Parts: sequence; structure tokens; C-alpha cells
Amino acid sequence: MPSLGELIAPRRLGRDFRWLLASSWTSNLGDGIALSAAPLLIASMTSSPVLVASGAMMQFLPWLLFGLLAGSVADHHDRRRLVMLANGMRAVIVGVLVVFLITGNATVWIVLATAFLYGTAEVFADSAGSTLLPMMVRPADLGIGNARMQAGYLVANQLAGPPLGAFLFAIGSFWPFLLQILCVALAVVLISRISHTPVPERDAAVTGAATVSADGTPVKPHPIREGLRWLRHNPPVRTLVLIILVFNVTWAAPWSVLVLYATEHLGMGAIGYGALTTASALGGMVAVFSFGWLEKHVSFSTLMRVCLSLEVLMHLSFAVTTNGVVALVIMFGFGLYAFVWGTISTTVRQRLVPLSLQGRIASVNMVGVFGGLVIGQLLGGLIAQTWGLTAPWWFAFAGSALTLALVWRPIRNIAAAKPVLDDPAADGDAVGEAA
Repeated sequence: MPSLGELIAPRRLGRDFRWLLASSWTSNLGDGIALSAAPLLIASMTSSPVLVASGAMMQFLPWLLFGLLAGSVADHHDRRRLVMLANGMRAVIVGVLVVFLITGNATVWIVLATAFLYGTAEVFADSAGSTLLPMMVRPADLGIGNARMQAGYLVANQLAGPPLGAFLFAIGSFWPFLLQILCVALAVVLISRISHTPVPERDAAVTGAATVSADGTPVKPHPIREGLRWLRHNPPVRTLVLIILVFNVTWAAPWSVLVLYATEHLGMGAIGYGALTTASALGGMVAVFSFGWLEKHVSFSTLMRVCLSLEVLMHLSFAVTTNGVVALVIMFGFGLYAFVWGTISTTVRQRLVPLSLQGRIASVNMVGVFGGLVIGQLLGGLIAQTWGLTAPWWFAFAGSALTLALVWRPIRNIAAAKPVLDDPAADGDAVGEAA
């Protein structure tokens, strides 16, 4: 019978993958603690839906400003060291906030500024971090590798972190953020154990040859434009990025005021609000144990359509319910399909993108993700303030239903596209030594 370690991180994925997984899980625990503590902190300082929504918006806004740059940096530097440096900066930024909280000088504007600076460091950490898995495992193992990474996200960020963050916040406003610092710092130590990650070589067959200036001097194409040009000429990945952008707008609108929806509309209180994300994580854990079977027996196109259809129904269900128990059941279902969607969409993108472009294409995807979140959160705050706390759910239902109708057929082309990812195991250099 396989050991627990073998079930969580199969030996064939290599030792480096295990260090990456441990670092990711630890960092996600810290972020999960802040996931409930940060909105509660802002809500304790203001009752304005716009300011509450701005907390998450200010953390995601840096993706619009620095996302493409971060992707280019990740493709031209040591990705492991970039993750370590960026996570170190995140720990320092939260440390400054803790000082303000302990001294009693924190204001809502200081919290919003912290969220922006923290989000800026996170842009560089996530852009580089998203490229490490394809460098360590074979394309055929990306599905299981992403599933394990997503499992860590569910357990640490969604299941364990939020209720712990809410509990610590009830004791003292600075305690959850102090623990977050310790988690992020430990994540830096863990990822430092990964063997050196080489800078990917430029592939002229993929990125295109250099142009020639008027005086005959070769001019290399700009790295960001290089990535955008590749994306423009790859319809499956381009369509996937657009789908993610639009669905994040509709998803983020109600999520931006979820803390007010849970505490005021449903009357669940601070602990009940944390329980919503816990219910989502429990649903995701069920999907974790089902994903291997689903990957073998159901086509990716079918799974993608089912997941997006359930997203539409989820918005409608939240719009009409007034019962906290029903909301927990809905959240459990959300966790089920959201985990499957996240794993499939990431795996498909990684298989279709060459290693030399992983950072830039991942950053474009993340700009779409967080660009959608920023737009959706702004809309959600304004809609809730004008028409009430259930109005953003109705907006999300209508918008996601219309989008699904438009992309129903193109989804087949995305899932059926031929993988072009370089096999890191081809020369035996990029796959970590088995533990």
C-alpha cells in the first residue's frame, strides 16, 4: 500500500516537486489566514461597501500595472530566486502593518496601501512560481502535479487558513498577520531547497527571429511583445485567457462584498463568513480524490462546459437564498467544480505553451484573472451600494450565462489543441531527483 507521502507527492514527480509543494502549501496557509482576517479588519474600520471591496481590489490592481513585466522578468532570470526575493518582500510588508496594528495607528488607508504593496510583490512571486512546475515534471504529469498544488491551496488557503484567521482576529487584530509572516518566511526557506532552475533559452522557432534596423543591425523583438504575438497567433490559449477574464469579472462582483453578504444578509457572523470558504475547500477536497478518475474517463471539453454551467447556477442560487445553511451547501458545490476547472485550465495552458514563454503567457493569463477581479470588485461594490447585497449575484448570473452561451462551441477547440510543451524530461536535467 502506498505511503501517505507517495499519495500526496508521487515519487515519479521528483524531489524538487516535493520542496515546491511544501513551499506552496506553507505560503498558502499564510495567505488563507489573511483571506478572512483582511476583510474583517477593513470591515471593522468602515461599513462602506466600496471601501470593503477596495481591499481586495488594491491587492489585485498591481497585476494590471506590473503583470506583463513580471512575466518577462520570470522568463529571463532564475525563477526560484525570484520567488524567494518576492516572498521575502511580502513578509516585510505585512510586518510593517503589524507594527501599525500593535501601536494602534492603523487606518483603513494604511490597510489599503499595504494591500497594494503586498499585491505588487505577489505579482512577481506568482509569475515566477507558476513556471516552476513545467520545468520539473513531464507534460503527462502536469495534471496530477497541478492537482496536488491545487489540493494544497484548498487545504491551506481555503480550509485551514480562513477559520484560523477569523479566530485569531477575534483575539487581536494583529495576530493573524503575524502568523502570516511566519508562514511566508518558512515558504522562502523551503523553496530554497530546490536545485538550481536554469534560465530558459530563447527558441527562435517559437519566439521569432530578430528584425533588422535601417542600418542593418539585428534588433531583437521586445520580450513582452514577443509573448503577446505568440498568444495572438494561438487561438486555443487566447480563447482560454478571454474566458477566464470575463468569468472573473462576473465572479468577483458578488465576492467583493461577500463578507457583508454573509454577516448582514445571511446573519452568519464573522465565524460563519470563515465557514463559507471552509465549505468551499471541503468540496474541493472531494474533487481532489475524484480528479484522477475524471481525467481518465471524461473529456476536458465536457468537464470545462460542466464547470462553467455550474458557475452560472451557483450565482443564481446565492441570489435567491436567505439561509446560511443553504449558502454553505452552495459553497461546497462551488468548491467541487472550481477545483476541477482550475486544474484543467492550468494544465491545458501549460501543455500548450513552450517553456521559454511560460512566464509571459502565465502573466497574461493572470492579468486577465486579476484584471477581471478588479473590474468585478469595483462593479460589485457599486452595485451593492446602489441596489443591495443580492444585486451583484443577479449581475453575475446574467453575465456568466451570456458568456457561456458564446463560448460553448470554442471550448472544444481549446481542449482538443495539440500540446507543444517541451518535455523537461527529455534530457534528464530538469526533472528533480527522486526522493
